[in-house]
Amino acid sequence: MSSAPARSHHRGKQPHGQEEATAGAGALLLGRRTYEIFAATWPYADLDDPAVAAMNAMPKYVASRTLKDLSWANSTLLGAHPVAEISRIKAASGSETVVLGSGELLGSLIEYDLVDEYRLLVFPLLLGSGKRLFADGRTPRRLKLTATRPTPSGVLINTYHRSAEG
Repeated sequence: MSSAPARSHHRGKQPHGQEEATAGAGALLLGRRTYEIFAATWPYADLDDPAVAAMNAMPKYVASRTLKDLSWANSTLLGAHPVAEISRIKAASGSETVVLGSGELLGSLIEYDLVDEYRLLVFPLLLGSGKRLFADGRTPRRLKLTATRPTPSGVLINTYHRSAEG
């Protein structure tokens, strides 16, 4: 299971670097808020764009305590025990399941040690504030940088794996 950040999509186009970060993904795992943003955009984007077609065709698993119905094609609502279901999906999957955005969900996945690889995209933009990816009170995880790659727009895609040191 991999994690990559999500940003709002302009007319169904992925931000620079995100297409590379999700390349090879066999499924998406999304929290409610990210799902709602994506479901309002991707089904209506340019279906002739291969990235759009791939996002719409890909299986999507949604962790939510409040959603009852999912409108985006190939979306499955996880049940009352999402961690157990995610563990089952991870064990049965022959390809990557990627988490985009979904900070609260990602925190739970980290807590239950279900993230094997992190792809952190660093955008050349300075902000005065923002949402913390790793919230206070979470157990620290040691990560090992295994790859870094710049995109033509200057976005860095940094890939990390869990360190054997814990």
